[in-house]
Amino acid sequence: MARVLVIDDEASIRLMLKETLEQDGHKIVEALNGEEALKMFGLDQFDLVITDLVMPRKNGIDLIMDIKHQAPNSRIIAISGGGGMSGRFDYLPIAELVGADAILSKPFMLQELKDTVSQILAPAS
Repeated sequence: MARVLVIDDEASIRLMLKETLEQDGHKIVEALNGEEALKMFGLDQFDLVITDLVMPRKNGIDLIMDIKHQAPNSRIIAISGGGGMSGRFDYLPIAELVGADAILSKPFMLQELKDTVSQILAPAS
C-alpha cells in the first residue's frame, strides 16, 4: 500500500492516524512538527502527507507550501481543529489554496479519514 507521512504535534492524534491507516495496510512515518517533517520528506519518498496545520516549529501551511515547492505532485491532506495562538481560526481553506488535496476538520470520523485517503490515493482516470 502507500507510504504515508503523518505530522501532528499531538501524540494521541498521530497514534490514532497511524493505527487507523495501518489497518488498511499503509506504512506510516510520524513527525512531531513541520520542521521535522520537511527533513524526513527530503530524505524519503511518500505517497501521501497528512499534516496538522497548527503546530510549533513550522506550521502546516508553510509545510504544505514547502512540500509543493519541492515536489509539486505530492498528495496532501490537511487536518485542523481550528485552534491557534490568538484564538480559533479556520486554516483549512488556506491549506487548500496553497496546495492541500483534501481537508478534514477535527474531530473527524475514522471512516471519513479512510475514505479521503482512498480518494487521494486512487489512480487518476
